[in-house]
Amino acid sequence: MRLKQPNEVLKRTIRKLDMHPITIHGMRHTHASLLFEAGVDIKDVQERLGHSDIKMTLDIYTHVTETKQEKSAQTFANYMQDETLGDKLVTLGKFKDGNS
Repeated sequence: MRLKQPNEVLKRTIRKLDMHPITIHGMRHTHASLLFEAGVDIKDVQERLGHSDIKMTLDIYTHVTETKQEKSAQTFANYMQDETLGDKLVTLGKFKDGNS
């Protein structure tokens, strides 16, 4: 099998099915991005992609998607609306000051 053959087969299939163009590498990147968005652990993604170094995974694949940004903002907003937040902040302040 030639190195370019998988991409050529994919291109023909995409044209035949009138789909949005994407390369095999693009599918890999999308897959990794969706794993991060779904909350999969970085170490699991690294192993799934076959990266020997977790830094490579972080450098290449951890762009934050719009959905992930929205989820993060909503998580923070929910936390800030928590009625026990005052107690949590007092507790954090005690630990920060060294008082326990």
